[in-house]
Amino acid sequence: MTEKCHPSFEFELQMESAYKSVVAGIDEAGRGPLAGPVVAASVAILDKQTFLMKFAKINDSKLLTKKQREYFFQQLTTCDFVKFAVGIASVDEIDKINILQATFLAMNRSLELLITNTPTLHISSFVVDGNAIPTKLLPGIFIVKGDSRSYSIAAASIIAKVSRDNIMQSLAVSYPMYCWDSNMGYGTKAHFRAIQTFGITDHHRKSFVPCCENKNDKHQITY
Repeated sequence: MTEKCHPSFEFELQMESAYKSVVAGIDEAGRGPLAGPVVAASVAILDKQTFLMKFAKINDSKLLTKKQREYFFQQLTTCDFVKFAVGIASVDEIDKINILQATFLAMNRSLELLITNTPTLHISSFVVDGNAIPTKLLPGIFIVKGDSRSYSIAAASIIAKVSRDNIMQSLAVSYPMYCWDSNMGYGTKAHFRAIQTFGITDHHRKSFVPCCENKNDKHQITY
């Protein structure tokens, strides 16, 4: 039986010791859906002790309920000791350069924006969830299952996930038949049925099956 992980500041402290400055945590949301952008967040935690007092129960966004994610998102994005930025790669970019490279692009954009928005922090390194380094902007390390092992990455996973969910819920107002307000663009039965019935939209990833099979469908719709 695999032991469940819980986030800590172990990796951030290692990077701070090596680079003598603030460390950013990076994660993404939306690599797998059939529709919508991929969204990444970069997070810098400036006061670890206060963070632990307030956010000790934070974990990988996938391990939290929707209510928990939204609560932590609101708290994280309004407290003065957590700095964050969100980067987005569009559906067109996903189709043009593939989902992996688009994910790296969104991550790079979020990190660039965080650095630009917080020049006095002198962010000098990062930790990122996954098994590859997404950017050469700063020195960094990747951490497999980092969203359940690093507080900075866990916080980034929540901000990225809720930010993307908000985008999909907004799009669902104009495209109610695809149920994006509940499936967030993932390939649920309802979403597959809607694609078969109505075709695809400009927000579908044409490089993803089954969207690529329907891109010339006579029922293709745009709004």
